[in-house]
Amino acid sequence: MSSFRTAQYEDLPNSYHIFKWRVLLAFAGFYLFLYLGRFNFWPVAPLVKEDLSLSNFEVGLVNALLLWGFGLGDLVHGRLAETFGLRLWVMIGAILTTVFNLITSFATSAVTMAIPWGIAGFVNAACWAPGISMISQWWPRRNRGMALGIVGTAAGGAMVTMWWISGYVGAEWGWRASFRYPPLIIAVLGIAFYFIARDRPTDVGLPEYVEDDQVSATPEAIDPKRLKGLGPYRVLLGNSRFLLACHVKGLENIVRYGLTTWVPIYYFEEGGLSIESTVVLTVLLPLGYLFAPPISGIISDRYLDSRRQPMVIFSCMVSALVLVGIAMAPPVNVTLGALLLLIGGLSMGMSPMSTVAVDIAGRRMSGTASGVLDAHGYAYAGAQALIFAAVLDMAGSPWPIVFIAMAVTRVVSAAMISRVKV
Repeated sequence: MSSFRTAQYEDLPNSYHIFKWRVLLAFAGFYLFLYLGRFNFWPVAPLVKEDLSLSNFEVGLVNALLLWGFGLGDLVHGRLAETFGLRLWVMIGAILTTVFNLITSFATSAVTMAIPWGIAGFVNAACWAPGISMISQWWPRRNRGMALGIVGTAAGGAMVTMWWISGYVGAEWGWRASFRYPPLIIAVLGIAFYFIARDRPTDVGLPEYVEDDQVSATPEAIDPKRLKGLGPYRVLLGNSRFLLACHVKGLENIVRYGLTTWVPIYYFEEGGLSIESTVVLTVLLPLGYLFAPPISGIISDRYLDSRRQPMVIFSCMVSALVLVGIAMAPPVNVTLGALLLLIGGLSMGMSPMSTVAVDIAGRRMSGTASGVLDAHGYAYAGAQALIFAAVLDMAGSPWPIVFIAMAVTRVVSAAMISRVKV
């Protein structure tokens, strides 16, 4: 940092603030369509299951390989992008996501679907941690909650966009079409993002901000020699607060992706809904993800002195109650199901775990930190896909057990995050 021109955040020129919004909104706009090539299996899963004659376990396997592929990508893409270029890595990930979605569309069995779908997850991960790192270069901790909250809204919006577009395309033209045509948008927007954004203020002749919050300023003061090569991994994995946050993220993803994996099949099979009605009902879950993140970010930035812990605990407790409600409510009660899914999405979206990772790591290790934390999330998410699939393949399809187990993980998460003072 010492080799670059710096300025206190209040003294940065107006052109800096214009460009920081340009970078943030460009990434959010790009991310709004990214799930067309990552989670598009979910709304058409009942169609794929029927067409390829898959068991619940095979559906879980397909989901697990996507999630684990993404998690493996998270481990490496953040650090590689910090080395070779953040926006370049985002563009490469976007193009390859489109390519491997197309390959997946020709699947004829669980295996021929799971393998290219897992690779699609791996390359798609190149669009997350590098983008979060880019945002952190422009936004200090004092405003980072709001900035990453906007990214969270884009992710929630991406889920809604994917659910509607992929679900509609799948219902009208078959599940293969949902893997072939909507993902083309990702490659186009990835290329556009490369030309619109810049990695750091110095790339356009602007000064770097001076971090004035000790939580992030402390890691940014680490000797740069320690951050060469695999240095960021050593620093982060030696930080007990960061490791605990990673496992909280993992438990969070058991619920976040457990719900989006199994809720459509639950209401389709147990509630007797059509595929169209299932899509309309279950879209309320990602709709909740859409509105909550910036609200959480603004509350933590403005009223909690940028502390994220209280928002995570709030998210855990409310979502635990919602999960108990889903377990107890009859699936044929569509009105109650819709209300629970909406509140569940809102409460899950209030958890700013991605911001926690960047706050602990500071901007210089933000890509690596975002990737490692997210990798834990997807490792846990992939595990739930297989474990819950095995449970559901047992006699009687014990759905309430699945949702109660998810509720327990939220309570455990609340207890764990209480030990992370950030």
